[in-house]
Amino acid sequence: MRPLHRTESKPEESNSVLKLVNEARLNRSHERNVKSDHDIPTDNVLQQSISQAHKEFEHANSTLPVESQAVASSTKTTYLKSNGSSSVGPGALKSDSAATKNDSVVLAKPGKKKMRCEMPPKSVTLIDEMNSILVRHRRSSRSMRPRWSSARDQEILAARSQIESAPAVVHDRDLYAPLFRNVSKFKRSYDLMERTLKIYIYKEGKKPIFHLPILKGLYASEGWFMKLMQGNRRFLVKDPRKAHLFYMPFSSRMLEYTLYVRNSHNRTNLRLYMKSYAESIAAKYPYWNRTGGADHFLVACHDWAPYETRHHMEHCIKALCNADVTAGFKIGRDVSLPETYVRSARNPLRDLGGKPPSQRNILAFYAGNMHGYLRPILLKYWKDKDPDMEIFGPMPPGVASKMNYIHHMKRSKYCICPKGYEVNSPRVVEAIFYECVPVIISDNFVPPFFEVLDWGAFSVVLAEKDIPNLKEILLSIPKEKYLQMQLGVRKAQRHFLWHASPVKYDLFYMTLHSIWYNRVYQIKPR
Repeated sequence: MRPLHRTESKPEESNSVLKLVNEARLNRSHERNVKSDHDIPTDNVLQQSISQAHKEFEHANSTLPVESQAVASSTKTTYLKSNGSSSVGPGALKSDSAATKNDSVVLAKPGKKKMRCEMPPKSVTLIDEMNSILVRHRRSSRSMRPRWSSARDQEILAARSQIESAPAVVHDRDLYAPLFRNVSKFKRSYDLMERTLKIYIYKEGKKPIFHLPILKGLYASEGWFMKLMQGNRRFLVKDPRKAHLFYMPFSSRMLEYTLYVRNSHNRTNLRLYMKSYAESIAAKYPYWNRTGGADHFLVACHDWAPYETRHHMEHCIKALCNADVTAGFKIGRDVSLPETYVRSARNPLRDLGGKPPSQRNILAFYAGNMHGYLRPILLKYWKDKDPDMEIFGPMPPGVASKMNYIHHMKRSKYCICPKGYEVNSPRVVEAIFYECVPVIISDNFVPPFFEVLDWGAFSVVLAEKDIPNLKEILLSIPKEKYLQMQLGVRKAQRHFLWHASPVKYDLFYMTLHSIWYNRVYQIKPR
């Protein structure tokens, strides 16, 4: 997890919302002084304080429209570096297997107790093993059997049968087959989702933690999904008896901002708040208890979401940006949500695109803050070491610096995406946005839409221990393979974009599809 004292700068969010939420937090702090530390906070004061903020927020966003597998064949060539299970180029490359651990000790500040996010993980699951886990979980679901049968379950089971017998897709103008594990199954599943899926959104939960989407900034993915889901007429039903899935519309960003007591180093009240919410809907409705929450889902992008939803939401489908297998992320059930840094809610596609391959004269580029243990190691080996490797630390603040960062991504062949405090990074989507092949360096990170996409077709996935050999690995990739990956990035781009009115196969629909797809393969007949 990221350090508990860390706070994000918030210039990208609505000032009126945050000002009044801050007042609500002060009121809540006053309430805490007269209550037991173990009491779950109430929302009476918060709701009164936020009502005006919500009106101002809606006004600020009024210009936005409301609507808006088989595993890949073994013959495919992938450039996925793991513990000797796959190599890059004609010869195997030697790696300093202890580099990450040793360097993390060297770079740590003496005398300071290291937090979890400042140390390498105790266990490592690389991409090949993730593929094996996915195959195992497709064969045998670990989801609990429903306590009583439902017509909706039968519809999902019928959909699974049709997906398994999907007709081969020979050519589809809208889908680029190499991006997918099995394009035929994906297309059949997507079509069935459009025709079949119905979702009920719980009205319970008070603003700003529930029902209040934030559309800009680092955690915008959860807000955009909430906004577009709430405005969708195709999938929503008012009668929960008709629903295949149940959406719990909370914002992990606003949960942290509203309830976390700065410098307290204690997130227990956040977890208890979500536990109270889950218990309230379980007490009011029969649907949670029928499946243990297995047909319920949430979409959350804050780093702390895995902790906030642990135990009491253990069986739910979780669409998480922090898709860390060591933090409880379940491959085949949970969904890796792309982390998108949206700079303009009015125009989320601003600056989209990049130079063609022939005009990309930088081999590899990275610039960013020194969050976590891994980025200092990257800079130790590559900053100012090689003219082909443009590896920098933090760029100065300001518009000119931001444009320089974008300019570098637009003309680099490979964009380095190392983990920060957590396994996820917005650079993966930024690289795709600017048509740069992402190089993901983050052990235990499950790439977005892992259940349907073949990341070897449009990215390079490396183990953290391979940082010393980074340039050698990239240069070993044949030009033809690079051109195929860069084309793959351009074709994949449409799946990672938000639109005010959702477009077929875009980020909203891809997220919803993965939630649907994982439920299809997790459900068990009564």
